[in-house]
Amino acid sequence: MKFLAAALLVTPLLAQAGGVESLKAFFQSTSAMRAHFHQEVTDAQGNKVQEVQGNMQLQRPGKFRWDYDKPYVQQIVGDGEKVWLYDPELNQVTVRMMSKAIGSSPASLLAGAQDAERNFTLTTVAHSNDGLEWVQAVPKAEESGFDKVLLGFKGDVLQKMELHDSFGHTTSIQFSKFERNPSLANNNFKFVVPAGADVVGE
Repeated sequence: MKFLAAALLVTPLLAQAGGVESLKAFFQSTSAMRAHFHQEVTDAQGNKVQEVQGNMQLQRPGKFRWDYDKPYVQQIVGDGEKVWLYDPELNQVTVRMMSKAIGSSPASLLAGAQDAERNFTLTTVAHSNDGLEWVQAVPKAEESGFDKVLLGFKGDVLQKMELHDSFGHTTSIQFSKFERNPSLANNNFKFVVPAGADVVGE
């Protein structure tokens, strides 16, 4: 089950005071980011139903790339105008206009493409004893598909994300090997449709 790709396309992401200050500091100090991620999905009973990992990059404003490499390969690329999701197993590309498909998603928010407070109710929360500053975002739109998103910061460095969906699933993402403002090639955020792939969407 490929929850992460769907989560990035439809999920909200953000913050407010305390943790909000950490998010503001992140935006102020980070114009580009590169990191490794490890993600687990658990169901409503707490059973692990998925575990994946890969690497992500972002370049503000509006560009990002998530490459999944274990246990399956998948790509999500945001070029500033469109979002491309490529599934090699299906040999299928799903494309959406960024403004329509992910206006309030974690990927677009991290890339600095949206005003969080306009789309979400933001609160600082005491979430765990991991020493991080946590913020909670509850989407104002009923059709978002997610109940809330939590972001954990250490200073102005994003360490963790938790996405809680309407079906009781929790998607936990841990970031490591964080690089702030690396030099990223523009070609990293350009998607070329593979020969023979089916293209679905806009």
